[in-house]
Amino acid sequence: MSEQSEQILPKNKLRLLVDGKLPLEDIHALLRMPVKDHDRFWKYLEVLQERVSWKERILVRVSEHLYVVEKGAERIVKCDCGQEFGDYRINWKLSSLVYARKTAEEFDEIFTTPNKPNPEFVEIREFYCPGCMAQLGVEAVPSGYPFLFEVLPDIDTLYEWEGRPLKSASKEWYVDLTATQTEKWAKEEGK
Repeated sequence: MSEQSEQILPKNKLRLLVDGKLPLEDIHALLRMPVKDHDRFWKYLEVLQERVSWKERILVRVSEHLYVVEKGAERIVKCDCGQEFGDYRINWKLSSLVYARKTAEEFDEIFTTPNKPNPEFVEIREFYCPGCMAQLGVEAVPSGYPFLFEVLPDIDTLYEWEGRPLKSASKEWYVDLTATQTEKWAKEEGK
């Protein structure tokens, strides 16, 4: 990388980085940069936005296929195919398709070595998008354990740190509402 490109990460290189196609030499050069370009986060969001067909503004990326987006006055989780999972404060896994592997035979379908979890103690859950069937996550947990909620980003603080506070900023956005959803379902079930 030239001295000039060490000061700024061009969007074409950022695209390659996002795709996992940036040469290792360039990645190492990025890691050694003494000063990072101040707008890299915004360029990253632009690259992500260019890749989706929908218009809602991406606020943050949650995983390979999932984003928190602004939809009107709401903040929701959305898959790159357009499937919506609802309020980002509620674990998106509750709105996904789930395949739970619970037997030795089911474990054998994915483990090719003798070192594998014991199905007496663990189940393996695979989460899929109902829209495009992309695998969105996997967790190995004790049977009956609640779905793990790995990411509840504090978006307002992030945007404040980045110098662009959101107009809709509120402490209410950084509250896990998963239990309120499951409680609602339990009440509906009891009727």
